[in-house]
Amino acid sequence: MIVTFCGHSKIYQTCEISKWLDIILPSLIEGGAATFYLGGYGDFDSLAAAAVRRQKATYPSIEAVLVLAYLNRDADLSRYDSTTYPPLENVPPRYAIVRRNEWMVQESDVVISGVTHGWGGAAKTLDFAKRKQKIIFQFPMQANKK
Repeated sequence: MIVTFCGHSKIYQTCEISKWLDIILPSLIEGGAATFYLGGYGDFDSLAAAAVRRQKATYPSIEAVLVLAYLNRDADLSRYDSTTYPPLENVPPRYAIVRRNEWMVQESDVVISGVTHGWGGAAKTLDFAKRKQKIIFQFPMQANKK
């Protein structure tokens, strides 16, 4: 089973999201999740990569894969077991991240979402996952307080 993540580049609930990831990842792994696609940009992607690394201590066979949007960008590969590059050769650079995110969703069985508001690229990726009828684990959104 392949799992991918989508979430905002800036997040403010880092402790809560980190704890939440530590709760849901073991059950997904025990249910057959073996490959985790990670985007490598921003706060949520960093939390997701760290959470997968923590799980590798208990489940060493899982694989953290950095999915590249660009071939010519330097990336810190120390958090990942491998990299892959989707078929983006003919995609203009300004659309590369959007198309990469869509590819990650398309190739995955499960999407773990840290989307907490309805605008931006992460929200669009989550909408794409919903249209593709993927299994989605959504970080609990806080209710508006009056």
